[in-house]
Amino acid sequence: MVIDDNFLLNSETARRLYREHAAKLPIIDYHCHLDPKMIAEDHRFESITELWLGGDHYKWRALRSNGVPERFITGDASDREKFMKWAETVPYTFRNPLYHWTHLELKTAFGIELPLNPETAAEIYDRCNEMLRNDPDMTARGLMRKYGVEVVCTTDDPVDSLEYHKAIRESGFEIKVLPTWRPDKAMAIETGEAFVAYIRKLEEVSGVKIDSVGSLIAALDKRHDFFEENGCRLSDHGISEFYADDYTEAEIEQIFGKALAGECLHEADVRKFKSKMMYEFGRMDASSGWTQQFHYGTIRNANTKMLREIGPDTGFDSIGEFNTAQSCARFLDRLNLEGALAKTILYNLNPSANEVMATMLGNFQDGSVPGKIQLGSGWWFNDQMEGIRRQLDALSLLGLLSRFVGMLTDSRSFLSYPRHDYFRRILCDLIGSDIEKGLIPYQGYEAARVDAMIEDICYFNAKNYFNF
Repeated sequence: MVIDDNFLLNSETARRLYREHAAKLPIIDYHCHLDPKMIAEDHRFESITELWLGGDHYKWRALRSNGVPERFITGDASDREKFMKWAETVPYTFRNPLYHWTHLELKTAFGIELPLNPETAAEIYDRCNEMLRNDPDMTARGLMRKYGVEVVCTTDDPVDSLEYHKAIRESGFEIKVLPTWRPDKAMAIETGEAFVAYIRKLEEVSGVKIDSVGSLIAALDKRHDFFEENGCRLSDHGISEFYADDYTEAEIEQIFGKALAGECLHEADVRKFKSKMMYEFGRMDASSGWTQQFHYGTIRNANTKMLREIGPDTGFDSIGEFNTAQSCARFLDRLNLEGALAKTILYNLNPSANEVMATMLGNFQDGSVPGKIQLGSGWWFNDQMEGIRRQLDALSLLGLLSRFVGMLTDSRSFLSYPRHDYFRRILCDLIGSDIEKGLIPYQGYEAARVDAMIEDICYFNAKNYFNF
């Protein structure tokens, strides 16, 4: 495999579209999990292991699948030992996107074109670490500059102080680093004591005494305003499924009271409370002119043993099977009837729902904003070549690809920006192939429209849609 200028570009038309219209555009990474503290402090990484393997559950899953003991993944092995185990694993990742991503990242960040394997591992480890120690641009901010990043939106809880976002802004850093409102814990009533502890924390940071649903909403409204004052323009919701059950306000007050008292809740109670909270979150976002994002379809923390040992977000989640089309439609319709449906991006984790969600968009487009309701990019287990193509195909066939707001990293790593380039190459190859097959005209006005479409999907649609 050679990752050169023509990587993934299988026609001359695709190569021209990429070079002239996609390659050099800035990056708007409107959903990620970067640590704003690292950006505020312009963190310098101790080693390639910290930068590359720390927190990357994609790689952790591959390491476990290759029989690597946990000590060399999240345990107490040295950075060098952990890197060597990854180098041993990489040659076993053929046809997994990790193989491409690994070598894209080595080339674009470090200029290393050697394949990573046990024979090259020591040289690559030492070369990377030398650059991380001595190159003044190999820091958190330097890597963001290197990849042409213009805007980053992190993922933040309503109780967060946003102190590091403020510090970044006040430092004069030229790249916008904006918070994203992620209120999942505020509706996680099924977690019992953890939910009550969260409510007390929310009470503390908001200055609102929370003893009823009304005061809970008031506290969240106050924090929502605080986020807006600090540049927030998006919310994000990590849900297994959409919630749109019928409820009365009296029922919700009773359910909330039971939760605060530590009483057991029935599944119907949980669903009703989540339905209420999702409606309220949607109302807040519409009132502020934000975009709401919904990442749904995950089975999280399936391995209870490992959850207890090393915690959540460590690589033990999977695609779920949820019949959510009807509840999604009810949820969006409920907000739409109240004139409170914000711009919305729907991300499905199960690729079998691509067409389901692609048809959902058209139900609620209202002519106010091009592509007001979006089918989110291939997410998590789908942000690889086939997953991206399937998402692009579904949106093309059932919606308007031309209005798509494009790719994001959804990553905790400062080396994940090549995923934007990976996406751009796949997009250009897809459109270039259609042109060469005669499926898309490429002359005169239509040629200019195709060129503009590539640029729009890679950059301008996001820039205009989010209005950062």
